[in-house]
Amino acid sequence: MPIQARYKWLYPFDWPQLSAVVRFERAKGRCEACGRPHQQLIRHLGDGRWWDQEGKTWRNGQGRSLTRLSAPVDADPALRTTRVVLAAAHLDHDPTNNRLRNLRAFCQRCHLMHDREEHQRRRYLTLRMRKAMGDLFLGLYPSP
Repeated sequence: MPIQARYKWLYPFDWPQLSAVVRFERAKGRCEACGRPHQQLIRHLGDGRWWDQEGKTWRNGQGRSLTRLSAPVDADPALRTTRVVLAAAHLDHDPTNNRLRNLRAFCQRCHLMHDREEHQRRRYLTLRMRKAMGDLFLGLYPSP
């Protein structure tokens, strides 16, 4: 995911190279949380379980093999497909802390799960700021 312009100054000038080291040299092109491969089109059930084509097995959201599920059938309507894209995630949510032990290669699903609380916090602040701006320029909102 591209870095928003307002946050770009928080990242070092060599961020693309640092991110590539984390995603491809250390993680070998796989999510460090669930093991999904970068740029591969995977089949999944939408709840974290996904079909590992290399290992010919289903895997759960943590990358562990599931033995009770049978191989997927292409015509199965429950199956979804997603192209996996790896990103370097900051474990402490601080984009200025770029130590390698603070960075992990996550697929989009794992990255969103890792950042869930931070996204909820930012959403709350954004909504409060919009309400404050409305109060400032439009007056108090009418009570229902």
